[in-house]
Amino acid sequence: MEGSGQVTLESSGLGTYDVSWPSRAEEPDGRTSPEELIAAAHSSCFSMALSNGLAKAGSPPERLETTADVTFQPGEGITGIHLKVVGTVPGMSAEDFVEAAEGAKVDCPVSKALTGTTITLDASLA
Repeated sequence: MEGSGQVTLESSGLGTYDVSWPSRAEEPDGRTSPEELIAAAHSSCFSMALSNGLAKAGSPPERLETTADVTFQPGEGITGIHLKVVGTVPGMSAEDFVEAAEGAKVDCPVSKALTGTTITLDASLA
């Protein structure tokens, strides 16, 4: 509970980040947590899967803005992940965008790795 450590993103060389229990369960105060790192991985993977799916379907996106909120409950662990994506996809209906986003949520490799938790999604066009 009082310890701390660091995580280093070695393959990319992007840096070393402080982690601690308070950054996980209380206030980040300039530190990261495993849940924040999972959220970053999930939102980027989902965006790549959605972008790829849209492009293959003939509707490449101009922009995708994705966030992932990971809920952590001390004593229980990760209890859910909520993805939110807003896209700019010329000529695509809102319904088709939601359908594509739902497919990307299922097909994203990080989503597949996180099947032990509930993943929800809000998808809309800008």
